Amino acid sequence: MTQAWLELTRPDGRDVRAPSEAQMAAALADVYSGKVANPDGGPGSAVLRFGYDDGLMYEVEVSGGGDVRFAEWSDRDCEIALATPRTMQALKQADALQLWRLLAQRQVAKIRSQPWLNND
Repeated sequence: MTQAWLELTRPDGRDVRAPSEAQMAAALADVYSGKVANPDGGPGSAVLRFGYDDGLMYEVEVSGGGDVRFAEWSDRDCEIALATPRTMQALKQADALQLWRLLAQRQVAKIRSQPWLNND
């Protein structure tokens, strides 16, 4: 039987399996505060990934300043993109958390229906 999983990669690079809402909110607070930068000195980011052991994976990455990217993959290894990644800019922290909540609840269709800048 296929198992679903949820994983958060915090701005400091640590992975958290099955994160709580409080852990997701804390990661976003770090991103939006600008405390953590990526290795090249740019704004830090955090990524929430949801997928299945034998297939599909979805990810919502949030960067400093509220830039958001939603990507859909054929598997956890990101071998085949199932759609062009969608983006948003200057999203408020509460709205980013709402996107992550939808992903944690496996509501991919609701994420797809958001007002993305480059919607398919």
